[in-house]
Amino acid sequence: MATATLFKEMLEAHPWPAQVDRDVLVRCIDECSSCEALCTACADASLAEEDVVNMRKCIRLCLDCADICGTTGRLLTRQTEYVAATARAQVSSCRELCAACAEECGRHAQHHDHCRICAEECRRCEDACSAVLEAIP
Repeated sequence: MATATLFKEMLEAHPWPAQVDRDVLVRCIDECSSCEALCTACADASLAEEDVVNMRKCIRLCLDCADICGTTGRLLTRQTEYVAATARAQVSSCRELCAACAEECGRHAQHHDHCRICAEECRRCEDACSAVLEAIP
């Protein structure tokens, strides 16, 4: 949770007034960061599997999810001239892609532990995105 502490410290040091509860933002930023890393690692592990052809959709979703999670986390750290509609659209897309990735990785979780780990993190990120969407004014 060291990264969450640093994200919180940075957001609290920001001179711009918070538009969304900072604890909710910190949780989502932290989950997005973790999800980005784990989805990237899962895609790489999937490439090494003997049944890589059957993993194509999983790999694609993991890479897409990693990209959108990274972008979402960066967008949520920006507090100056905050635009609620932009944040809402980005976080909503992230939540949807995390759900899709979790579902696909879940289908492989019984045979590939890396997919189980990834699916669990995608669900945590999906939940954190839902909390941000509820908190956006």
